[in-house]
Amino acid sequence: MDRAQKEVAVANLNTVFSQAGLVVVTHNTGLTVAEVSDLRGKMREAGATFKIAKNRLIKIALRGTPYEPLNEMFVGPTAIAFSEDVLSAAKVVVGFAKQNDRLVVLGGAMGETAFDADGIKALAALPSLDELRGTIVGLLVAPATKIAAVLQAPAGQLTRVFGAYGSQGEAA
Repeated sequence: MDRAQKEVAVANLNTVFSQAGLVVVTHNTGLTVAEVSDLRGKMREAGATFKIAKNRLIKIALRGTPYEPLNEMFVGPTAIAFSEDVLSAAKVVVGFAKQNDRLVVLGGAMGETAFDADGIKALAALPSLDELRGTIVGLLVAPATKIAAVLQAPAGQLTRVFGAYGSQGEAA
């Protein structure tokens, strides 16, 4: 990689760090090409990206971005996962790391807030935005359903009482 290519790579990484909602740093020792391809495919489906780059280039690209405190994590064979959505990269990386012990989550950051590995795992355990929307809609619909059931119950009881009196009158 010549100097011009490195400058382009640093500029691309700097753009990534400036626009990402979440960055997850991982150790990827021993992952095969097939495993990395599988992980990248899962990341693409979730709207995230998994990138392996030289630590020195990443450290240069981190300068002037909110993710600058991640500098210390880039030692050894590292890779980054990032997404504009604050949960998708964490969910995919943590899920893949559970299945494959050669991918180790080191930590990450969401803006200027840095997380250790446990923080990223806790972030991955949070429900997604769509799941939260579904829960809220369910909570909003449930009271209306219960009110309708309560309001219909007395009318049904009155109908049964009138029906009983009517059948008594016919029997007499």
